[in-house]
Amino acid sequence: MDNIILKVSNLKTYFFTGRGIVKAVDGVDFELRRGECLCLVGESGCGKTVTALSILRLFDSPPGKIVDGQISYDGLNLTKCSSKQLRQIRGKDIAIVFQEAQSALNPVLTIGDQIIEQIKNHLPLDDSKARHRAITLLSEMGIPSAERVMSYYPHQLSGGMKQRVLIAISLSCDPQILIADEPTTAVDVTIKAQILDIFRELKASRQMSTIFITHDLAVVAEIGDRAVVMYGGKDVETASVSEIIGNPKHPYTSGLIECLPGASNSTGRLVSIPGTTPNPTEMPQGCAFHPRCPKAMKICSQKEPPETTISKEHKVSCHLYPC
Repeated sequence: MDNIILKVSNLKTYFFTGRGIVKAVDGVDFELRRGECLCLVGESGCGKTVTALSILRLFDSPPGKIVDGQISYDGLNLTKCSSKQLRQIRGKDIAIVFQEAQSALNPVLTIGDQIIEQIKNHLPLDDSKARHRAITLLSEMGIPSAERVMSYYPHQLSGGMKQRVLIAISLSCDPQILIADEPTTAVDVTIKAQILDIFRELKASRQMSTIFITHDLAVVAEIGDRAVVMYGGKDVETASVSEIIGNPKHPYTSGLIECLPGASNSTGRLVSIPGTTPNPTEMPQGCAFHPRCPKAMKICSQKEPPETTISKEHKVSCHLYPC
């Protein structure tokens, strides 16, 4: 247990709306180990981002509410701790890099002001030392002329540079855990490779625990240690990255792999998973994936599959593997 820095147990985060109850996260379980990169994988709408936001209670409440489950960090249940305790943890112990840098950065404050504010909120540094730390962080993120960039506003930077600034802000107080919410989605392929390099270097140099959210299993193969595949607000398969890529058990995981460019199939053409993710207010009975599943059986539409242990590191929720 000493190796576990964060444990999420039966997490359920629902949104109570005029159209019904949206079960965005509906019973998710995973553990994050010290120094590892854990990837949350799945299509848009599968609950990955809400799972991450639930860790720091960053969703709007109301309508959102954690209705069940526990998130354990450093002896604290984050679902029950006070708002004051959470403010002390956010940014200092657990930091997050949001997907849209343009939206996450304040357009009326300079880059320097935004990093220094984060530093001074959590660390006992004067203005001079906080500024020096901010410049050093920007330089470490590969931003040229870092001292000059301190006086820039977000609109003066490219998308890739803004994403690097966000990473610098998140690292400013040396957090124990870094949550990265699809940080490579809104950038081109060259910047994507550079950002992935940054995360690899962070893991090597800081031994930081990272939760990396993505829909791209190619990214998972590059930087991940373990992966949690999510669908319909649930974790449907959890294993080491090598097992997920080389020995997938859930049909949804197999479908994600087959969607990758270069994946082998009989036609030689790029394939896709038929259908779309279900409406979260109208989840199918039984296994949420069964309407799209090529291996669906009668029981799949009647009963939710239990979790089955394939090996010590590999678990799957699918009727193809009875307990």
